[in-house]
Amino acid sequence: MPELPEVEVVRQGLERHIIQSKVVGVDVLNPRSIRRHITGAVDFAARLRGRTLTAVRRRGKFLWIVLDDEDAMLAHLGMSGQLLVQPGDAPDELHLRIRFRLADGRELRFVDQRTFGAMAISEGGAILPAELSHVAPDPFEAAYDADAVVEDLRRRRTNIKRALLDQSLISGIGNIYADEALWEARLHYARPTETLRRAEAHRVLDAVRGVMTAALAAGGTSFDALYVDVDGASGYFSRSLQAYGREGEPCTRCGTPIRRDRFMNRSSFTCPRCQPRPRRPHW
Repeated sequence: MPELPEVEVVRQGLERHIIQSKVVGVDVLNPRSIRRHITGAVDFAARLRGRTLTAVRRRGKFLWIVLDDEDAMLAHLGMSGQLLVQPGDAPDELHLRIRFRLADGRELRFVDQRTFGAMAISEGGAILPAELSHVAPDPFEAAYDADAVVEDLRRRRTNIKRALLDQSLISGIGNIYADEALWEARLHYARPTETLRRAEAHRVLDAVRGVMTAALAAGGTSFDALYVDVDGASGYFSRSLQAYGREGEPCTRCGTPIRRDRFMNRSSFTCPRCQPRPRRPHW
């Protein structure tokens, strides 16, 4: 699933290409892609027709396109969602779900192979959609308070990776960047949060921001064609991964083979030497 850097790359691309574009028509080709817009496809299309797209904003893994009356079009990419800006006469993509026809002849297309993504109109959602009120600020927002996150983190009774994946604590982090930040901070994913010293908690949060900054500069992480930017280009941060997906490969810091463990129906990748398992694991 795209994490903060991938969604931010998409946001920046949309900001370059569609700001001040006017929507002249909307075709909803798969109603599942607007399942969060409970009044349905006809209403969704009608409320966008004639509207001007004025800004593109993001919190964590969510983004929204601001409309000209302070409403917003909220988008979540799910596992495979793509927002592509294409010429109007370009062939339709295989998994095209929603087509937004723009006044200049181009189209904004929502393509989603697995249909886990979704779009909806958020009334009055220009600044922050009400649907995202439960999502914590991410590390790149002005509202993000690292000291407060550290204190909340240390009060929890869980392990550090579960905490990092909790979007109500800090948003935007998924499996890839959690593993990368924990490798950078030399902390094991099973480390109990209540045992973290403040300096250790700050260290991992600093690592999260640093890793995501580097990923953003590389255009995000692409392992296949499901994640691309608005121009259809892949990101290259996969070449810089230190832990995630590197089972059996030598740690670039100490040479120890990277280990893969099962974790929350997915995987965690660690260096057994740089990230020793805590003596009192907490699951």
